[in-house]
Amino acid sequence: MFTQNENIIIRAAEPKDASLIYDWENDQEIWRVSETYMPYSFYQIEQFLLNNNDLFSVRQVRFIIERKTDSKPVGCIDIYDFDPIHFRAGIGILIQKEFRKQGYAKESVQLLLNYCFNILMLKQVYCLIDSLNLDSLNLFKNIGFKQCGYRKEWIRTPNGFIDEIEFQFINENF
Repeated sequence: MFTQNENIIIRAAEPKDASLIYDWENDQEIWRVSETYMPYSFYQIEQFLLNNNDLFSVRQVRFIIERKTDSKPVGCIDIYDFDPIHFRAGIGILIQKEFRKQGYAKESVQLLLNYCFNILMLKQVYCLIDSLNLDSLNLFKNIGFKQCGYRKEWIRTPNGFIDEIEFQFINENF
């Protein structure tokens, strides 16, 4: 276990999670929000998980979000673009469809912010969200992220270009 509250546990992704992560990474419905354009092989996922334990060298790490009641994985949350010089990182989150709108995303982001600010001692975290992803836009706004950028027609989709919005959360106690 890595961190937890009364409802969820966030833990390091392990090789046993390879099948689940393989399914998530190859779900074309979420490729637009994850900026994935090619399928991942099971071998690639396994290799990623075997090297998922050193944030300082790889500059990213993936955590699995589990329900406490039954240890069922409900999604994952990532730190990426970790920059130990400027004390910042990006975060991304995926909640499986059947577990959305149950509070898991909000709780996970709040737990990860606590880790980023109190353990990694980061000054800020950011996220990039396409303008059509209303659930994520509302999630990060409600947690306290502030919009700091707007990229017009930034992401190409089969139906044309869409905008991308950048948010950041600054650790005022830094």
